[in-house]
Amino acid sequence: MKEYKPFKSGKVRELYDLGDSLVMVCTDRVSAFDNILKDPIPQKGVVLNRMSEFWFDFTKDIVPNHMISIDTKDMPEFFQTEEFEGRSMKTQKLDMIPVECIVRGYITGSGWEGYQKDGKVCGITLSE
Repeated sequence: MKEYKPFKSGKVRELYDLGDSLVMVCTDRVSAFDNILKDPIPQKGVVLNRMSEFWFDFTKDIVPNHMISIDTKDMPEFFQTEEFEGRSMKTQKLDMIPVECIVRGYITGSGWEGYQKDGKVCGITLSE
């Protein structure tokens, strides 16, 4: 069985190169202010991977995406273990556009100031 090593390890994900595709693995690591914290959150990677799967599947008719499968049976034997189950996604290779999106359940900063002023954020009227 061929063993794979991550070619890139980020704050919460690790990337493995399969040649024609990639495997992205969501870890249980937690980062805050660009620092990886000491204690992981058990199953966080599984939740993150399943949320990604939901949204990629939900929006695939609107915009194509890179997801191929989250089933480890569709990946090389190396990934068909409990360690990778539920937290791995096989993806197409692509040219990345470096965009970051942060989602919160509240409004802060200039968005909050604008909302207080006229009920709008970035020119978009929001409910009360």
